[in-house]
Amino acid sequence: MEAESRVPGPPLSGSPPGGGGGAAAAEPRPGPPGAARAPPPPASPEELAFDDDEEDLEVFSKDTSLTEANSFSPLIPTSPSSMINQYKFEDEPELRDLFITVDDPESHITAIETFITYRVVTKTSRGEFDSSEYEVRRRYQDFLWLKSRLEEAHPTLIIPPLPEKFIMKGMVERFSDEFIETRRKALHKFLNRIAEHPTLTFNEDFKIFLTAQTWELSTHKKQGPGLFSRMGQTVRAVASSVRGGGVKNRPDMFTDINDYMETFNQKINLLDKISQRIYKEERGYYCEMKEYGPIHTLWCASEEDLVDSLKGVASCIDKCCKATENRMAGLSENLLPVLHEYVLYSEILTGVLKRRDQIQAELDSKVDALSNKKAEKDLLTEEIGNLEDKVECANNALKADWDRWKQNMQHDMKTAFLNVAENNIHYYEQCLATWESFLTSQTVDLHLGEDSEDKP
Repeated sequence: MEAESRVPGPPLSGSPPGGGGGAAAAEPRPGPPGAARAPPPPASPEELAFDDDEEDLEVFSKDTSLTEANSFSPLIPTSPSSMINQYKFEDEPELRDLFITVDDPESHITAIETFITYRVVTKTSRGEFDSSEYEVRRRYQDFLWLKSRLEEAHPTLIIPPLPEKFIMKGMVERFSDEFIETRRKALHKFLNRIAEHPTLTFNEDFKIFLTAQTWELSTHKKQGPGLFSRMGQTVRAVASSVRGGGVKNRPDMFTDINDYMETFNQKINLLDKISQRIYKEERGYYCEMKEYGPIHTLWCASEEDLVDSLKGVASCIDKCCKATENRMAGLSENLLPVLHEYVLYSEILTGVLKRRDQIQAELDSKVDALSNKKAEKDLLTEEIGNLEDKVECANNALKADWDRWKQNMQHDMKTAFLNVAENNIHYYEQCLATWESFLTSQTVDLHLGEDSEDKP
């Protein structure tokens, strides 16, 4: 049974400085009055409504786990009263006022399905929340719903990816501890990415996700667009892309972003595939090493004169095997999830750029229609004005989100590569010290043996 409760408590007076990223929730520290942010007004459906032709993107393989930290603090809108300017950010980071933790997975078995729920604990000092702390339980489908709603409300913002929904062919133990922990970390990171985003963090569906009881969330879900409405949006989006062809008046900035993402997508996919292959080969090497050492130990029974040497080799192999295991864990925790997350981010960004281009193409087509038609001139002029506002809003949203995403990406990549370098140095130092110690002991024993043979 999915259970959740609101935990009343005194309002939090402040929060620690930005820089904790998506780490586990921490107790806020007192801060200056007025640290809490006021949410920007939501954009109206008429201004941001758009055909959503992108499927939900889902990430991360079973063998990987996720780093939970992202050190970039959210930045605030400069003008909450303007829908266009709500995507522009201050230069200085703001104090955090929303802390989310995903933990305590529980398995639920019913007559028709088996699923996992996760506890979502939220602590906040924001005035729009009725309490300072909430505790609810959510299943994976709830996270999918939230992501879908964010994409509908903000079609030209970069929505964080989710872990994959299905188990790839050949993978077993869908509900193994390893898989559940991997997914838990990914869901934790997903929510904290949203909480750190200067616009998504104030989304009403996000607030409901964090605070509503199960029955309240189910009721709210039913109020969303129906299946046929979503199908109609997809059909219109496809028709628009086929009809529109290339975008004539795309700003140079977005052409540059498109070119950048084509290269980024190619490189990040290649890095991801090679890294997965290296990890698989490393695992095979580790398994061989585990069998390799004991053979030397067993050999001791038939080689009395080599007992010390054989035991020494077996001990060195065992220590190197443990070092290899630690190195694999480093790859699994620090590199693989980061690369795979940005593989999906590249797909998400491609979709966002397409949606921006579709808005631009719609504006271009109306401008062309106005130049070719004298009738309905007033109607077309009004439509063009609305579309111009829509394009400006999309451009501002994507410009701000692009800068923020790129900064986060560069930080995450640098951190991952530095962690890999440190792990490799530690691994090779351990193995080198192990074999040097063995070599020294064997050299000493060899010299002692030679000295004893030289004595009369």
